[in-house]
Amino acid sequence: MTRTAEPADPARTRPHPRRWAGLTVLSASLLIVVMDMTVLNVALPALSADLRPDAVSLLWIVDVYSLVVAGLLVTAAALGDRWGRRRVLLAGFAVFGLASLAVPAAATPGAVIALRAVLGVGGALIMPSTLSMIRHLFTDPRERATALGIWATMAGLGSALGPILGGVLLEHFSWRSAFLVNVPVMAAALVLGRWLLPESRNRHPTASDGAAGAGSWDLPGTLLSIVGMVALVYAIKHFGEDGPADHGALAAAAIAAVALGWFVTRCLRRPDPMLDVRLLRRPAFSAGVVAALSTSIALAAAMLLLAQWMQLVQGYSPLETGVRLLPSAIATAVLSPLAPALAARIGARTVLAAGLAITGLGFLVLPAAPHPLGYGAVVVALTLVGAGLGALAVASAVIMAGAPPERSGSAAAIEETSYELGGTLGVAVLGSVAAAVYRAGLPPERLADAGLTGAAADAVRESLGGALEIVPSLGEAGARLAERAQEAFTSSLEWAGAAGGALLLLGAALAWLLTPRDLDLAGGHEH
Repeated sequence: MTRTAEPADPARTRPHPRRWAGLTVLSASLLIVVMDMTVLNVALPALSADLRPDAVSLLWIVDVYSLVVAGLLVTAAALGDRWGRRRVLLAGFAVFGLASLAVPAAATPGAVIALRAVLGVGGALIMPSTLSMIRHLFTDPRERATALGIWATMAGLGSALGPILGGVLLEHFSWRSAFLVNVPVMAAALVLGRWLLPESRNRHPTASDGAAGAGSWDLPGTLLSIVGMVALVYAIKHFGEDGPADHGALAAAAIAAVALGWFVTRCLRRPDPMLDVRLLRRPAFSAGVVAALSTSIALAAAMLLLAQWMQLVQGYSPLETGVRLLPSAIATAVLSPLAPALAARIGARTVLAAGLAITGLGFLVLPAAPHPLGYGAVVVALTLVGAGLGALAVASAVIMAGAPPERSGSAAAIEETSYELGGTLGVAVLGSVAAAVYRAGLPPERLADAGLTGAAADAVRESLGGALEIVPSLGEAGARLAERAQEAFTSSLEWAGAAGGALLLLGAALAWLLTPRDLDLAGGHEH
């Protein structure tokens, strides 16, 4: 397979004079969007205590953001390619900031769900635009690899710093403050982005043979992508919660299969597809997608469970929980900037596969640690996970190396869809594994012996938070039951770690097989 440098068109390859300042704006906006997703892990207990959502509402509060983002990513990326990436990005800043500003008015679970959905619209406009704009800001492949490493570092830091910021705010303010911090950041990004970022678009969204006249907006494709992705995410969520017998989930899965199948067919047949799915035929591109998908599946469930385990089992405050999650952020921050140079020295394939393997080993520390699980083992796990994520900073560079510059919007949309779909799969599938293990540790007969039946027993088996609210009224029997519920939750965390670790090791093997041995991140894109 031949790899060539990108065309040396001086008009296109001339470095943008404010590219590094522009990268600061793009990275800061990504940081706040990712932090907003992880802040909820810490804020969820306080939000639940304040608004008292039922189990279904709580599920939607957690997941509606990813559902909306997944549904709109393809459309947002296509809008950026055709109408201007900076224009779409600035619109995302405005939507995200305004939705965050409205959070103090949210007095019901339904209002929080609606605002989280609007935040999802803003996130969908922001996330692919940041990645595709880096592709056009940095025309030198070596600089681009460094810029993408910094971008990936911000994503990793956002995941880790979100709980810390949430913890600090919850120590002094209500859970709403965790969303209000978005407002000044988005306002600054809106002003600076308009000044520092150049406009870019694909001026000729035509077929590979250059057929003129293509480029009309594919409205049916837009509707198919939104309906298909929303139905797919809905089906995954409800299969995870209610099992394969859920008729609504079965219907959603059928709709997703038809809509997405039709969408892919349209993309393959049109000279100007909304999403260039042909990119998945490129081995390097597919390897990066595998890395994004497997990582986000494992991380989404494990970090949510870890945040709850620290607060509800170990008894840490939200701030203490955030601080104790720092080892992952520190390891990521140290290794991410080094990843591109390491890839240049030992090969992108080695760094990508090793990053996935190290992350997987970190997850496997949880079930392998001596019982009972303690924070010391969690530190080792978090450090390994952070180190692996640092190496995975090259994943975005691998994806962009597998796509020509005019298709950077499609490449970014596929990568971000992989992350969002992976996060949803992680919460639904690995979260369901954890929930099943937790319920198995609290059989109905054991609860009946403690005097709990009916709705009270269901609440105990539904979540550890519910159990800890109910059992104090049972006296000494309740104390024993609380200890048993905490043990069951710890077991559920260990099983989720085992499943996530196995998935990541499989992803490492696939990435090794798919990534070309001689892929050079500094040498342009793969053909």
